[in-house]
Amino acid sequence: PHLAAIRARGLRLVEAEQELVASDLAATDRIRDLGPQDLVLLALKAHQIAAVLDDLPVLFGPDSAMVTLQNGIPWWYFQKIDGEYAGRVVETVDPGGVLFHAIDPDRVIGCIAYPAAIVAEPGVIRHVEGNRFPVGEPDGSQSDRVQAVSEAFAGAGFKARVLDDIRSEIWLKLWGNLTFNPISALTHATLVDICQFPGTRALAAAMMTEAQAVGERLGARFRVPMERRIAGAESVGRHKTSMLQDVEAGKPLEIDGMLGVVVELAEMTGVPVPTLRALYACASLLNRTMQNEGLRIRGAPRQEAAP
Repeated sequence: PHLAAIRARGLRLVEAEQELVASDLAATDRIRDLGPQDLVLLALKAHQIAAVLDDLPVLFGPDSAMVTLQNGIPWWYFQKIDGEYAGRVVETVDPGGVLFHAIDPDRVIGCIAYPAAIVAEPGVIRHVEGNRFPVGEPDGSQSDRVQAVSEAFAGAGFKARVLDDIRSEIWLKLWGNLTFNPISALTHATLVDICQFPGTRALAAAMMTEAQAVGERLGARFRVPMERRIAGAESVGRHKTSMLQDVEAGKPLEIDGMLGVVVELAEMTGVPVPTLRALYACASLLNRTMQNEGLRIRGAPRQEAAP
């Protein structure tokens, strides 16, 4: 219904009291209907990429670049870096290294999507908050193409600073996602509720402390203090995480890409993460139960989705 609505009426973006309609779009659910593109934005969830892998080459010309916008650690994380872990495959998000070996790392530009938005109805996207899309080359270079991507985002009204350490920014976004998404999926609570309830606020802090230890072992820098990161989530208000939204819709949960991958990296680096393991086990069982039994839990319509 989403595709049909876009084809019939265009794509509507609603923000506060403003509405923008993008019409005359080449909207399709068949990648092979499209030809080579200058720039490809890969906005699928991590567990969805393998299904379109065979079709992606249709979009690539000799100089085409691909901007990856997945939550969590991307398949290319250990490409184009030096050190002990260079060339490692992240099995949780890329079993067998299929993406690692199939997608040319020279095409990849990293990007973190901070805005929160929901599909209000087919063909209608409602922007909740946020406008940052920081970008960066995996090797940290200030290339002409990453500057062009930044300028394109800026021209559309977004903030897209070019970073020389995109991996640290990946960890900063993941820091909140790996914490608040599974807690919300298991408790059906909004961000502000999780942050203001003493028990879950303490749980979030414990998870973030363990995750930070893993990230720092891999060389990531956390430029924001943990309490400030929690306060930022609290300030979003009574909004649902994307994982809670998926629970209510009965969709597969992005639990491996957000949390399972950090457990894998903890094993790789020898960092103990007992709290993360416990939440990963509970959320994974919830995901399996939902898929095996067709479970879906509807929530209150007044609450919105957050990233």
